[in-house]
Amino acid sequence: MDIGVDVGTTVTKAVAFDDGGRPLAEASRPTRLVRPSAGRFEHETAEIVASVNEVVGELAASVGDQPGVLAITAQGDGLWLVDSAGAAVRPAISWLDARSSAILEQWTVDGVADHVFRRSGNRMFPGASGPLLAAVRAEEPSVIAGAATAAYCKDVVMQALTGVRATDVSDASAPFLDPRTGSYDDEALAATGLSGLSHLLAPVAADGPVGELQSSLTGMALGTRVSAGPYDLPAAAEGAGVSAPGDALLTVGTTLACQVATRSLPVNGEPAGLLLGTWTPGLWLRAMPAMVGTAALDRMLALVGASVDQLPAFLAESPPGANGVTVLPYLSEAGERAPFVDTRARGTLDGISLSTTTADLIRATCEGIAYAARHCLEAAGWTGRVTVCGGGARSAEWTQILADVLNAPLHTTAAEQVAARGAVICARRAAGAEVGPEWIASTRQVDPGRTVFYADGYAHYLRRIDNARARWADPAPISHRS
Repeated sequence: MDIGVDVGTTVTKAVAFDDGGRPLAEASRPTRLVRPSAGRFEHETAEIVASVNEVVGELAASVGDQPGVLAITAQGDGLWLVDSAGAAVRPAISWLDARSSAILEQWTVDGVADHVFRRSGNRMFPGASGPLLAAVRAEEPSVIAGAATAAYCKDVVMQALTGVRATDVSDASAPFLDPRTGSYDDEALAATGLSGLSHLLAPVAADGPVGELQSSLTGMALGTRVSAGPYDLPAAAEGAGVSAPGDALLTVGTTLACQVATRSLPVNGEPAGLLLGTWTPGLWLRAMPAMVGTAALDRMLALVGASVDQLPAFLAESPPGANGVTVLPYLSEAGERAPFVDTRARGTLDGISLSTTTADLIRATCEGIAYAARHCLEAAGWTGRVTVCGGGARSAEWTQILADVLNAPLHTTAAEQVAARGAVICARRAAGAEVGPEWIASTRQVDPGRTVFYADGYAHYLRRIDNARARWADPAPISHRS
């Protein structure tokens, strides 16, 4: 038996698998995303580690067997500053955070962001570790002085469980790893002025950090093999079997994560997206993870006082095109990071009238997210098969909209915890254990329908983005309450 743990932005999930990749049991715990002030999002690191102990302990007690490996994956990016013992020196900063926006805007003007992209294939955004590290250094220099590692979520959990201080190529990729050498790039660090903090970057393990369980809080046997990584985006790609160049994984979750497998290094063209290393030599994932996916739908549902259970009825009630209502779903306070980077990007709702219904608003939001998915996938170099997973993929009606907009068959995964599955697959391979095709999440196919209509809608969507970018550069004044 193996256990895979996926530490998300608002929930920690764990799945126990048998030797044939069949899930035996699942456990989950909600976690807090704290918003101390506008544009700032943080986690209490100790709470995140405790959630992992709890879900693993629940599985160990319920399944009644000791796992061959405990594999950890988690949210990427952000900044998890810890001391030499792995204890937090300040609350962890989420990938959703916007405190570094001014720094990143200056790096963009000065050409620093472009230079780093040409070196690493990664276009920095406000929630990336590089600009966040610069922001904390400016605001809290004493915190930087007390830190030993500028870590990532899964690596903090790994150090707490095993004492091992390391990271893997996927988390290390953004933004300072040189994909040609697999080592941190001194030139990229120098360009951002962060060379003096290079000691905070954890060593990179090609097959991910591996250690032995030292914590008794999980309820598992001490000495159990523990593996960390890849982080949730590439772990999900592993779990879904996305490895052929041109094939894509679309994850319709809190973030809209679009990834395409590639064996080339796309460091030319407009700087955007991420280039993530995998544990397969010579294979990368070109990722265009838009800042919000289901989060945009959740926000719209909350504004109209509806629940996600009503989604099928809303999508059935409003026709394709939502009676002329359109949505640009850029709702993150940090702006957008894919397929373009604009810290001032904000959502828009157009075409409403006195006859607009709640269903029109909901359908327009789902269609806007679908258009954003196509935009991201095309920018990432998608040419082959598309597999879709995540909470949004549970809606048959929304999945049909996605297939129609993409004008391609969608292969939806039957297994929800694809990232946890992928983490276990990587851990088993690294340990020399057999990983047959039965480990890959099974899928069902959804064929496209109204492709001509949605082709016109997509062209309109792209035109609206071009028009909106000029408005984002001239935002409306905001009155801040004292």
